[in-house]
Amino acid sequence: MITSIDGRLYLNMLRAGAQRLDANRTAVNDLNVFPIPDGDTGDNMFMTVNAGAAKATESELLGDVATDAARRMLLGARGNSGVILSRIFAGIAKGVEDAAALDTVGFIRAMELGVDEAYGAVSTPVEGTILTVYREGVEKTAQAKPESFEELFDTLLPELTDSLEHTPDKLDVLRDAGVVDSGGAGLVYIAQGMGEALSGGAYEALSSSATPQNVDLDAFTEDSVLRFGYCTEFLLRLQRSKVDIDRFDTDAFTDWLNSVGDSVVCFKEGSIVKVHVHTKTPGDILNHCQQYGEFLTTKIENMTLQHNGSHSMQELKLRNREHQKPFGIVTVASGDGLRDLFTSLGVDVVVDGGQSMNPSAEELVKAFDTCNAETVYVFPNNSNIILTAEQAAQLYQGSDIRVVRTKNIGEGYAAISMFDPEAGDPETIVEGLNEVARGVVTGMVSRASRDVSGEVEVVKDDYIGFVGNKIYVDEKTPEAALTALCESLNAGSYDILLILAGGDTDAAHASDMAERLTASYRRSEVIMLDGGQPIYDYILILE
Repeated sequence: MITSIDGRLYLNMLRAGAQRLDANRTAVNDLNVFPIPDGDTGDNMFMTVNAGAAKATESELLGDVATDAARRMLLGARGNSGVILSRIFAGIAKGVEDAAALDTVGFIRAMELGVDEAYGAVSTPVEGTILTVYREGVEKTAQAKPESFEELFDTLLPELTDSLEHTPDKLDVLRDAGVVDSGGAGLVYIAQGMGEALSGGAYEALSSSATPQNVDLDAFTEDSVLRFGYCTEFLLRLQRSKVDIDRFDTDAFTDWLNSVGDSVVCFKEGSIVKVHVHTKTPGDILNHCQQYGEFLTTKIENMTLQHNGSHSMQELKLRNREHQKPFGIVTVASGDGLRDLFTSLGVDVVVDGGQSMNPSAEELVKAFDTCNAETVYVFPNNSNIILTAEQAAQLYQGSDIRVVRTKNIGEGYAAISMFDPEAGDPETIVEGLNEVARGVVTGMVSRASRDVSGEVEVVKDDYIGFVGNKIYVDEKTPEAALTALCESLNAGSYDILLILAGGDTDAAHASDMAERLTASYRRSEVIMLDGGQPIYDYILILE
């Protein structure tokens, strides 16, 4: 019988939870409310929890492990469920931060702090989601007053599962789709794994990557010139024999990094310093930093290979860190055409992501840093990325970060098109941009992933046209769906029809559609661009 847990057991439990979710993340992904192939909750939650489980500090002290794991989850959080999950573990970490070990009473109190932290992360909490599943599970477990951790999880797991099964009763969209909440399901799998770790056995750390990255070795040959330098990241454990840890000057250390590198992200947690820097001489930086302590982890990547491979952001420009410009713009999009479109509008950094590919908070933090601006305006362009952007804004201290709550590409395009840095102070500017975003209509065309009964009968593998969560049409081809969607939305009453063709859309079909729509809506300007986006065959923006 286990009556207390220390840092080593807690880390083993986290790794077991990550493994259990990893084995079931496809099942979680498939719990997708909307009938298009964009389910990614399982991937997002796995990458979030595994960001903490894979590389957290190994220590016997529970507080050290929980704090480090939570910090890593906050940086690695992706999607709404991932952000909420990271906040759950952040709350737990607050409850155990000074403890070497805890009994069940103390741990339940920490779990209750996780409830508070998770609900506090969401401006308008919605019941019937992961929030409800976790809260109800913790409340029922606290009432049971378990004396051992085996008893705690024997109580917690059935309560989590019961709450999950009742999520459709609390949320109509789940009931109509015939599914339970995907975030809640992911939480149940994590809890299952954590409970299994109590039975013994060591769980190995899993790779943190969603998918393996393929490095193009031919991108840097014998004749290449090192242009971009190296993306250098490390965790440095300060050593008392080398430095006064309490008096270590993080600001001065960061200033030094900026003098020898670029795109610096640096923060100190306890005796660990986390560093991200771009430099052509990583060895010099490592040698310098070793005077303060020893390295826990290091990662050095040639950015030429990153730029020619599957890097998460557009090319990072090297900037003079001493002089910040007044403002910068970061947006999220996927597809070469969309990246070019936003760049042409003056966007500084286009973070690769969108539906089914939500960027992490850390990726957004790096984008903020790249802007090198006093104020950075962020356009998430996806309702599942807004929380991540807001979390990244809280984590980054180098600029005033302002999140414009754009929920799709159309809203982002319209808002960025109307961006005026002279329109007032940052708060006034954001209010105006949010108003612009609310005034645009964005329609989508995508292949249906399953049959759906409702106002529009959806047949699997047909093409549906929709705005938000409302499906307007079901047709056999994407072009027929786009045509019918334009008719349903009375597209001719708008001045501009901007259409973004997807990555899998036939160019000849897209060109033909542009001609046909131009002929149909003579009073409107029809613009067809190659967006290159995944998932959506066409994105229709009406202004």
